[in-house]
Amino acid sequence: MEKFNGLGMNLGNLSRLSDAKTRSISPENFDGAKGKGGMSTEGTAKLAARGLGQGWKVSPYIRIKAGETVTLADIKGPGAVQHIWLTPVLNHWRFAILRIYWDGQKNPSVECPIGDFFCNPMGKYRQISSLPVCVNPTSGLNSYWEMPFKKSCRITVENTDVDRKKIYKEGGNEGGFTLYYQIDYTLTAVPEDAGYFHAQFRRANPLPYKDVYTILDGVKGKGHYVGTYMFWGLNNNGWWGEGEIKFFLDGDKEFPTICGTGTEDYFCGSYGFVHDEKKEYVEFTTPYSGVALHKPDKLNQVVERFSMYRWHIMDPIRFEKELKITIQALGWRNDGRYLPLQDDISSVAFWYQTLPSAKLEPLPKKDELEII
Repeated sequence: MEKFNGLGMNLGNLSRLSDAKTRSISPENFDGAKGKGGMSTEGTAKLAARGLGQGWKVSPYIRIKAGETVTLADIKGPGAVQHIWLTPVLNHWRFAILRIYWDGQKNPSVECPIGDFFCNPMGKYRQISSLPVCVNPTSGLNSYWEMPFKKSCRITVENTDVDRKKIYKEGGNEGGFTLYYQIDYTLTAVPEDAGYFHAQFRRANPLPYKDVYTILDGVKGKGHYVGTYMFWGLNNNGWWGEGEIKFFLDGDKEFPTICGTGTEDYFCGSYGFVHDEKKEYVEFTTPYSGVALHKPDKLNQVVERFSMYRWHIMDPIRFEKELKITIQALGWRNDGRYLPLQDDISSVAFWYQTLPSAKLEPLPKKDELEII
């Protein structure tokens, strides 16, 4: 039997021993070095730890200034990231941008607002209890996506917020935020056929009339698609989820190889996510799919927004050369015809593929990211 490399962990192989080396990066051990955790004598909690000495929680978090990009991890492989935990202390989780670079590639393979990557773009806690993403009280953002690499992994976070102190020249904060984080990884042999993890954010606000929303385009290489997160803000009354999702694989032109039957169907629900007797939306979070509703407050928050995820863990969508994914935005007219909607739609596409990968679609600017 081939020696177990410690990857692809599940209950079925949990008993198997491996020569893989476990490492972890946090503000208490910035480079994950063996036997070097908790050694700080200077750090963000130095004042609180006064009188206790070295080893007593001196550096549990970092501050990221407005406009600053900080490298959280710079790891030499081969190996794999197995768990990421973050808790950003800021009001708008779209102003912190997560980027991940594999094997020295110049362009990031992951570029996404932290909130959307963890299915919580509003910066307001919504529980997620799925296999690859868990969000726990109050702002515990967890990723269990396995992310193998052969040469190197670099993870950064950018603070796109403004320096309010400079703008107003008095009072206020400086646009900085506190970030607690821990990145757990293993150093081990990686199979030749292991793909590299990718994630891309997009937004259309509003979607132009009769346009089809693009979740992903421009992918070049061999790989498989593993998940979709969508945040959907309604600009019309009535049901909004009649649109079909379409996967265009390897040269498909006008018509796709895979065509869904409706938005709620793709997210593994049915008939509008509505409780038959109560006539109201039902929220749910399960291992492979889930939906959360952000309700209006009858004052300033007047738009209904839906947060939805669908993971293709047991049913990855495989492609040989290229992949494009679109979804229609359709409601109903009073006469029984479909109504093309002009909603505020954003998404994150998750997939694995070979390197080198194509440059991702440019991320929207800060003002275009913000959810009002």
